[in-house]
Amino acid sequence: MIIRRAILEDSEEIAALLMLASGDVIYKFIGEEHYRKAKDFLLRYVRSEDNQYSFQNCYVAVEEGEIVAAVLVYDGAKLEELRQPVLDYVHQHFDATLKVEDETQAGEFYIDSIGVATNQQGKGVGSKLLSFLIDEIVLKNGAALGLLVDKTNPEAKKLYLKLGFQFVADKELLGFSLEHLQLK
Repeated sequence: MIIRRAILEDSEEIAALLMLASGDVIYKFIGEEHYRKAKDFLLRYVRSEDNQYSFQNCYVAVEEGEIVAAVLVYDGAKLEELRQPVLDYVHQHFDATLKVEDETQAGEFYIDSIGVATNQQGKGVGSKLLSFLIDEIVLKNGAALGLLVDKTNPEAKKLYLKLGFQFVADKELLGFSLEHLQLK
C-alpha cells in the first residue's frame, strides 16, 4: 500500500470515502439525509482549494492502483478560514442560521475524517493511515494530532487509544456527542 498526498483527480473517490466517515455531518449541513445531494455538496469542496474539505488537505491510501482510503487533516489554527467558504455556501443555499461548533483549535493538526472503503475495512488500512499521520505530524514535526470520536463508536475509540491518543475533553458538534482525543 502506498500513502500519498491527494491530487485533484482523486476528488470523486475522496468524496465517496469521506461520506462513509462524515456523512451525518454533511446531512446536517444540507438539512436532509439525501446521499447523492450530500456527496455532490462534499465533492464541490473536495475539488476546490482553500477549504476544510479540499483535496489539498487529504492523503489517500492506494492499493493495486485503487484508492482504498482517504484521510482529511489540517492545521487546527486554520479552521475558521478553511470552514468559511463551506459555511457561506450552506448559509446561502441550505440553512441561513446554521451554527457549527469548533471541532479543533490552534495547537493541533486535526483529523477531520478518515474513510476506508467498505471492502477494505477490518484489514488495518485505517491503522496504517493513522500511523502514517503520527509519523509525519507528531514524530517528524513535533506537532499534536487530534480527532473527535463519536461516543457511540467504542471500536474506533479503542483503536485510537491503542495508537497512543489520549482523552482531552467531551465535545458537542451539530448535536453529536463526541470525545476529543489527542496525541502529542
